[in-house]
Amino acid sequence: QVQLVESGGGLVQPGGSLRLSCAASGNILRINSMGWDRQAPGKERELVARISSGNTTNYAGSATGRFTISRDNAKNTVYLQMNSLKPEDTAVYYCNADVVGGIIGVIWGQGTQVTVSS
Repeated sequence: QVQLVESGGGLVQPGGSLRLSCAASGNILRINSMGWDRQAPGKERELVARISSGNTTNYAGSATGRFTISRDNAKNTVYLQMNSLKPEDTAVYYCNADVVGGIIGVIWGQGTQVTVSS
């Protein structure tokens, strides 16, 4: 059994910051890419950021320059530092990981709500 547990969401004012964390646990031999997607009400889920096992990153245009993805391989954890938040960043944020271990493939966390509002 492998699972992802997210934390760090919440309510923040426009211009504020939040840091999301996502820890993988269970029977894990290796984690390839890790990432964050988000889904706003009435919209499709979209990529926010990805990071490879070698720390190569890519970002959605809306996240570039404001969000930073990082990972701690020793802790099987991925982070998303979000700065200069805007109301349009309001969404449920889902982490994901491409895992090799008790299962093989991409798994998803349960999601954490981020609300940007004054």
